[in-house]
Amino acid sequence: MQIINREIYLKQITPFIGKNLIKVITGQRRTGKSYLLHQIMQKIKAENPKIKIININKEDFAFDAIKNYSDLINYVEKQKSKHNIALFIDEIQEIKNFEKALRHFLIKENYDIYCTGSNASLLSGDLATLLSGRSIEIEMFALSYPEFLIFHKLDDNIENFEKYLVYGGMPNLIHFPLNDEVIFNYLKNVYNTIIVRDVIERYNIRNAVFLRNLSKYLADNVGSLVSGKRISDYLNSQQIKMSPAIIIEYLSYLCNAYFVYQVRRSDLKGKKIFEINKKYYFNDIGLRNSLVGYKASDINKILENVVFNHLKISGHRVTIGKDRNKEIDFVAQKNNEIMYIQVCYRLDEQSTIEREFGNLKKIKNSYPKYVISMDKTSKTTVEGIKHLHIKDFCNYIVK
Repeated sequence: MQIINREIYLKQITPFIGKNLIKVITGQRRTGKSYLLHQIMQKIKAENPKIKIININKEDFAFDAIKNYSDLINYVEKQKSKHNIALFIDEIQEIKNFEKALRHFLIKENYDIYCTGSNASLLSGDLATLLSGRSIEIEMFALSYPEFLIFHKLDDNIENFEKYLVYGGMPNLIHFPLNDEVIFNYLKNVYNTIIVRDVIERYNIRNAVFLRNLSKYLADNVGSLVSGKRISDYLNSQQIKMSPAIIIEYLSYLCNAYFVYQVRRSDLKGKKIFEINKKYYFNDIGLRNSLVGYKASDINKILENVVFNHLKISGHRVTIGKDRNKEIDFVAQKNNEIMYIQVCYRLDEQSTIEREFGNLKKIKNSYPKYVISMDKTSKTTVEGIKHLHIKDFCNYIVK
């Protein structure tokens, strides 16, 4: 098995290896969580050859008999060892009441526990109550642009950045030639797996056709304000009846599968959150493109989504900045620091320059402010506002 280290996540999890905490790796299906588990196994075995490693992958039919927490406990306890045990459970949400088994192993203290899940509610509800401070979550994303270059052994240039804009960062693309027919066929299969396994089956969805149409609606409206009522009104105009409540419920299912992220609006200080009208961005831009195609007319949406993903990978909490009739694409917060970001395709018209820089100029504080675009001229500063090419912005994990 070829494994390329995902250093971002290994760095995050290393301080907790061997500690009496449950390490939960979450994220969209097919973003490389299983491979990260193997990287952790290799690291643990190299540092402690005597430790016994138990690896349970619920996507492997060999473990199909483990259906509930009791099955899990019985299976693990049959693997007796004189030494400490490193327990790995992949796609743990497939095991009913798994949280009871995790608590059982946690109190024994000789278990070093790792699990993955493809549902955002994994650490909520009963699990959060039962473990109360005894778990740590690390969210995993599709490849960042620098990782994309490493995985595909590509040079850092505009041509290859444009490949990233089209195909995105699903790790398994490493096995295929980067052309539209092959990549989009693969990504459509990934999409179907996510929709069926993590949404339709998990939530017993009856109207699967609408769910798929909703996915395409979001793909067409990346970066636009979305609400259940707005979608309902649009559907009514198409002679399709669907209540806003049902639409909001389906949107939450897509978010829980990490397929899309809901981004709320906040005031420009990032403190007050507005509850109505959100924006949605895709975990992977390639999956978005596989749904509605890659079109030059969508370039602004695509760039905005890629900047959002980079901020999330960098560990930022992201909202949309709002102050009366003024909007900032992203307000990103991390470690009590804030930065403000505007994203556009080209600054080739004076009205565009005035809009993108003008909104940032009105923010009267000293936090970093960026205008991100595809213009060749970059790394300039206007009244303290930095203008960067999006490739340069995505080449670094922003602090």
